[in-house]
Amino acid sequence: MSLIVQKFGGSSVANAERIFNVANRVIDTYKEGHSVVVVVSAQGDTTDELLEKAKEINENPSKREMDVLLSTGEQISIALLAMAIEKLGYPVISLTGWQIGMLTNSNHSNARIKTVDTERITRELDKKNIVIVAGFQGINKYDDITTLGRGGSDTTAVALAAALKADLCEIYTDVDGVYTADPRIVKNAKKLDDISYDEMLELASLGANVLHNRSVELAKKYNVNLEVKSSFKRVPGTIVKEVGNVEKMLVRGVARDNDVARIAVIGIEDKPGKAFQIFSLLAKKNINVDIILQSIGRENTKDISFTVSKSHLQAALDVINENLGIIGAKEVKYSDKVSKVSIVGAGMVNNPGVASRMFEALYDAGINIHMISTSEIKVSVLIDEKDAEKAVVAIHDKFELSL
Repeated sequence: MSLIVQKFGGSSVANAERIFNVANRVIDTYKEGHSVVVVVSAQGDTTDELLEKAKEINENPSKREMDVLLSTGEQISIALLAMAIEKLGYPVISLTGWQIGMLTNSNHSNARIKTVDTERITRELDKKNIVIVAGFQGINKYDDITTLGRGGSDTTAVALAAALKADLCEIYTDVDGVYTADPRIVKNAKKLDDISYDEMLELASLGANVLHNRSVELAKKYNVNLEVKSSFKRVPGTIVKEVGNVEKMLVRGVARDNDVARIAVIGIEDKPGKAFQIFSLLAKKNINVDIILQSIGRENTKDISFTVSKSHLQAALDVINENLGIIGAKEVKYSDKVSKVSIVGAGMVNNPGVASRMFEALYDAGINIHMISTSEIKVSVLIDEKDAEKAVVAIHDKFELSL
């Protein structure tokens, strides 16, 4: 008998009608003869509402207590979905992260999964139960509740699929697959039948909000069969798989990320070790840096520019300003009105000239480039935020991705 893990996001279980829609999807899979494990997120805006409740009580609560609070969102979802399946006459049980033995490290609010004890789930599946699991949560070695951070339910689903050696992991979302660009921006964006793990990982990391990058990393590591599907439409989705069988389209997609800020450290002494000083200070504060650009030295000074997420901007500015004297720099400038636009495609590695086509598209659209970053399967540019949507459309058209 095959085992399928299904994951439904918050919008899929936002109200009673949608919960019964999910219940029917799950039951249909069960009636086809599959064993079914279902991972659910907190309903709709529940997480935001819980954050507001916390703010009313304590402006700066401990991360441990926030994990205890936020984990209740998923607990509500699993109980309600189990009740719906129960009402429709099928055997079901809901389980929290700690009940399924989802062991994580102790990094509250952004914990990493260490191991999954599959004994309880296997026992329930042997009883022919549909098993509903709370996504986004686990426990650490001290039996404290932890949460897995953004996209945590995707990560839960893939981790369970890997641990249980599931035949398929289906991620249900409010879009019906992975597109060549955000269909809300590019009206003629095309749905992809399949995409490689590496391409999906880049798109997920670069702002395509379909799958979380940690879940794609896990799927690639354990070779989990992954499919992104619509919660609301019964149509085939996009299969994420190893690159070997994926058609080598030159560029697979265009992504936009507005959660980015640019920092420029001006007038740094032009001597060895300065870049190391700057980036080691940031690393100590767990600040991730993305695109980096260093100017050619002039008058014994140089400038270093780099990007961080907007949430890390203030912390990065603080640490650099506090150490300006040590770094030996004149000033720091920043902008949070920038956006990163990227193209991704495994076929790019053997095709020179892809970057120049992208730059030509931006030139034709009158868009100025501030910074550039490349890898084997992606090219990213930093541009003004106001130009981001225009850039995505121009690049998508230049590469004829809708054909």
